[in-house]
Amino acid sequence: METHHGKHHAAYIKNMNAILAERADAPNALEAVVALAVLEGDKKLFNNAAQSWNHGFFWQSLSPEVQGGPGGDLKAALEKSFGSLDAFNEEAKAKGAGHFASGWLWLVSDRSGTLSLTDLHDADTPITDASLTPLLVCDLWEHAYYLDYKNERPRFIDAFLSKLANWRFAETQYEAARAGKGAWVFPA
Repeated sequence: METHHGKHHAAYIKNMNAILAERADAPNALEAVVALAVLEGDKKLFNNAAQSWNHGFFWQSLSPEVQGGPGGDLKAALEKSFGSLDAFNEEAKAKGAGHFASGWLWLVSDRSGTLSLTDLHDADTPITDASLTPLLVCDLWEHAYYLDYKNERPRFIDAFLSKLANWRFAETQYEAARAGKGAWVFPA
């Protein structure tokens, strides 16, 4: 994770800041930078800004302590949307393992509180869809797991879901999704 954070994530931030340094109209909030890149069709800015945001959210999605799974309203919503926690875990493992190439596995909520899993490629991010709130993300890029798990992405996804996922953060995100405000933003 030190290499992941200190090299990969840091490079996205550095590249994005270099691009923004050339602009007098650069937004201050990273979410606004992502939106600007989408609006202008600036793929280089989008890739660096969205990857900066996605990684920031990924760090929030990790817990140094095993949390034993989701609780409260999030647990109930997972059971409603997927049938059971076991069914959610199986679908997440299958979707993440089946994802071709680089990307992200996102647990998201719509405004009604309905949950879904979506796997997005490269720098794509759910924050470009105002109807969705990301709750949790698992990084599917090889640099996220290769040093520890080699080519065994399914083992990494299993470890993420059972030992690394920050379910308390996801619960907070779920409450924000239902309230329509207060979701996590990248620190200024």
